[in-house]
Amino acid sequence: MRYSKQITGVMISFAMVAAMIPADSVRAQENESPQEVNVQQEQKAAETAIPKIRLSVGTGQKTPKYNAGDKASLVVKVENAGNTDAQNVRITPVINNASDWPFEIEDMNYEQNLGTVKAGEAAEAKWELTVRSDVETKSYKTPFTISYDDGQNEYPAVERTIYVRTTAKPKPEDQNKDQNKDQQGSQNQEENNGADAGWDGSGISAQQIADAGGVYNGDITASGGNESDNKSVPRVIVTGFSTNPGTVNAGNNFKLTVHVKNTSTTTDVCNMLFDMQAPSAGTDAAAEAPAFLPASGSSSIYLDRIPAGGTKDISIDLNARADLVQKPYSIAMSMKYEDGNAAQYEGQSSLAIPVQQAARFEFSDIELSPESIQVGEEANLACSIYNTGRVKLYNVKVKFSGDGISGKDVFVGNVESGATGTVDGMLTGESEVPAGTKCKMTVSYEDESGKVSTAEKEFEMEVTPAADQGAKMTGMEAQGQQKSFPVIPVVIAVVVLAAVVVAVMLVRRKKRKQALLIEEDLADEVDRFTEDE
Repeated sequence: MRYSKQITGVMISFAMVAAMIPADSVRAQENESPQEVNVQQEQKAAETAIPKIRLSVGTGQKTPKYNAGDKASLVVKVENAGNTDAQNVRITPVINNASDWPFEIEDMNYEQNLGTVKAGEAAEAKWELTVRSDVETKSYKTPFTISYDDGQNEYPAVERTIYVRTTAKPKPEDQNKDQNKDQQGSQNQEENNGADAGWDGSGISAQQIADAGGVYNGDITASGGNESDNKSVPRVIVTGFSTNPGTVNAGNNFKLTVHVKNTSTTTDVCNMLFDMQAPSAGTDAAAEAPAFLPASGSSSIYLDRIPAGGTKDISIDLNARADLVQKPYSIAMSMKYEDGNAAQYEGQSSLAIPVQQAARFEFSDIELSPESIQVGEEANLACSIYNTGRVKLYNVKVKFSGDGISGKDVFVGNVESGATGTVDGMLTGESEVPAGTKCKMTVSYEDESGKVSTAEKEFEMEVTPAADQGAKMTGMEAQGQQKSFPVIPVVIAVVVLAAVVVAVMLVRRKKRKQALLIEEDLADEVDRFTEDE
């Protein structure tokens, strides 16, 4: 009897527990498997963990720089990265200590009402301020509080931080220093503040590093979370990249794969957003367009998580503009991510993608003069090379090949983009070549890196057999006898005739002289005879 009462009590207890379980839960458990129940629970937990409104400040903005005493405009962009509109958004600078605020406090209240910031959009808050005359040359941490609601519920105010860089007034003693000392001091100042100025500490700018084909990683800025949790900043850097194909040609698509690493050994990073932007490049109107554009989709890439010390790859399909000059082009990659304490971080990296321009040229029609030659004779080959590409052709050379012909190589030299090179060579017939036989002209050239490429063009040439040498010589002699003028006999005849003429003249002169002498003697005799009488 006693045992029966105990059993009855246990049954009553089970009945009470069963009554406390909701009927919907019982039906769900009856109709669904344990795996489906777990998935639904995880989905509900994920939905609860994802914030509907998530505001950030300064997204995509560079650190503003001011000089002491300047009138300045401070513009802060407030972005809603959540999935619900933020209403009644108000932003106010936090000024706990006047020495920490780099501007003169001229107004009683600096709060600004931005109204509604829609999901995925941003609004700007702008203040007209005066930079304090006693500011130091450094970066000031300027926190802001943001309050908002979703139209029904008011959310707790959040605090976000940006940085403002100021330059102090030069001291009187510094103005009297030697110019060389001033230059040295300026150089030291740039080295000490290399991260803010965009330099790597060795005097080389981030842009120069990127243009040289390397990777530049900028500083990380943090906002949100607990102040004590931000002492160790999880830094995400770019360790390298690759392209497919390996050589990026202007006008073609390529796949860019970037290797990113979480350098922190203790903190995971999550909710990561990467955005890639290429600067404008080119000439004339084309200079307004970026050098690279997404081949499809957006320029933003989302990555859920990188564990502490882990490395992951992100990829994007891009297109290189067809009119790009052959050189490296930079891509600016911005990074936004969070740690486990909801602290938000932003960083910048730069990549340099070398772009190649394919060499393009055309040949004019090949001219042969004469078109048909005999064995042993020569023909002149002439044509033009038109450089229709955007790159210079270096050390252009031409070689000739074919059965029965030979020719010396022709060096054309360098051919600028848009210029014309001339090929002028002599070909010799070595053996008989029937009409219609194909011969080749091979053109070789180098690009800027010294890589040699070749192109070929065919032409036709006829070489006929040589004529019979004996018959040829006989014909030539006969032709020579018929057409040649007897030069030597004529010369001899002229010489002989001249000698005869000279001899006749001498004989006549001698006779005339003798006759004169005889006449004189006769005259003398007559005179003597007259005197004797």
